[in-house]
Amino acid sequence: MLGAILTSLDDDKAQDILTIDLVGKTSIADRMVVASGTSARQVSAMAEHLVQELREIGVKAQTEGEKHGDWVLLDAGDVVVHLFRPEVRAFYQIERIWSSPAASAPPPKKPAKRA
Repeated sequence: MLGAILTSLDDDKAQDILTIDLVGKTSIADRMVVASGTSARQVSAMAEHLVQELREIGVKAQTEGEKHGDWVLLDAGDVVVHLFRPEVRAFYQIERIWSSPAASAPPPKKPAKRA
């Protein structure tokens, strides 16, 4: 399925396509794909084509945001796709959130010893 998604985005001239491995980070999906389109119209068209491509291989994807085309979220089960206009992608920087390693909490401080 990931291959079909990447092929569809490439065919539609998506820009800055990034695949993020989510295994071990969250249970919402195994992979996240983030890509940009040059306009709201292109973002909406990429989402529409992607839904059609997935339907042809038996995957029913849910989408949100396709009417406006600023940010379209496509949930295909194991893969979640975010399609943005460049300005919106730069503002939210969603790939930065998921690409960075999980922050670990500092070790607890030991109580001070009394003399």
